[in-house]
Amino acid sequence: MPRKSRALPPSPFRRFNSSPEVIRLVVLMYVRFPLSLRNVEDLLFERGIDICHETVRFWWNRFGPLFAADIRRQRVSRMRGYRHWKWHLDEMYVKVNGEMVYLWRAVDHEGEVLESYITRSRDKAAALRFMKKTLKRHGSPEAITTDGLGSYKAAMKLLGNPNKQEVGRWANNRAECSHLPVRRRERAMLRFRRMKTLQKFTAVHASFNNHFNQERHLVDRQTYKLRRSAALAEWQNLFA
Repeated sequence: MPRKSRALPPSPFRRFNSSPEVIRLVVLMYVRFPLSLRNVEDLLFERGIDICHETVRFWWNRFGPLFAADIRRQRVSRMRGYRHWKWHLDEMYVKVNGEMVYLWRAVDHEGEVLESYITRSRDKAAALRFMKKTLKRHGSPEAITTDGLGSYKAAMKLLGNPNKQEVGRWANNRAECSHLPVRRRERAMLRFRRMKTLQKFTAVHASFNNHFNQERHLVDRQTYKLRRSAALAEWQNLFA
């Protein structure tokens, strides 16, 4: 008997009057660059695309997580099992509707943001939840660099890998520098209003930032242009 062909999944762009190219451009501009919703609306109007800023909000909420998940899926499958993988863990303060919360972040030795997690405290239980989530999705690294916060040591002891922890005065600069793009976005968005929005946006923003971060200060101009073109081509093929 002839084998049945597997049906293709429905396009996420169906039932939308705008083209996928315009939707990708809108989501890319808002998430990747430190622009407000109205900044994106004005820039698009200058290019002959007339949409409301609320449409920008709706599209990034609808398609941003889909694009980010596809980017993350490709990178996780590529890096899982890498023998010399090192992680850097750190937490930062973020004000949400007047309340200070903690944004935990895991960054690998190449500067890729692996995971973002929001909590109201930074005790052992919060560190344990964050590390369990990161280890489950990405596997186990060779070493984990942290600062002197005791919550990391207590959580790693419960996980059974305290020998992987490395603590140093400047050893965790990789994670500290990774906070800068989030701070720029925080200023552009006039801070965040809800923890749920912060969690969603930081996860999407991290994947976009990983995809388009070509480390231009470490390579020559020609290599950077090739990498940038390759990243843009991959982006345009998402859900093509």
